[in-house]
Amino acid sequence: MFRGIFETTIDTKGRTSLPARFRDVLTETFGDERFFVTNSYPVPLDEGTHCSGLLIIPYKEWFQFEEKFLSSKGLTPAERNNIMYTIISPAQECSADKLGRILVPPHLRKIATMERDIVFVGALKRAEIWSMAEWEKVRTQAMKNFPSGTEAAAEFGL
Repeated sequence: MFRGIFETTIDTKGRTSLPARFRDVLTETFGDERFFVTNSYPVPLDEGTHCSGLLIIPYKEWFQFEEKFLSSKGLTPAERNNIMYTIISPAQECSADKLGRILVPPHLRKIATMERDIVFVGALKRAEIWSMAEWEKVRTQAMKNFPSGTEAAAEFGL
């Protein structure tokens, strides 16, 4: 599973290094070095705005996601279109080169406002990539919304 937070940079051509630990997870846990990179779902902030990052979804997990999407019955046409246009359509198949570098496509970098300082975030069966500025907003919002003292936190022993 993907765990940990790794700060790094992305160059003007969109190249960055996928953390070695994440490369190991792809091959050892998911059995394939390939993955899909796409937009994350928008994370709402208090002031009515949202942040966007990118998702790294292991190759086989991506196809399971697509199957679930195609067979889902509980989505409205608008919800289905929003998921299609936000997450599925912009997805790109990727893999790291021999030096561990990946190329983040320009259309994804633009939406996620990635210019230089970025962070890779482990999220169990997927990983996320955020611009450092957007990650700080998301992390701050998550701390505000953390379910401490509730049944949700107690359920996991927190």
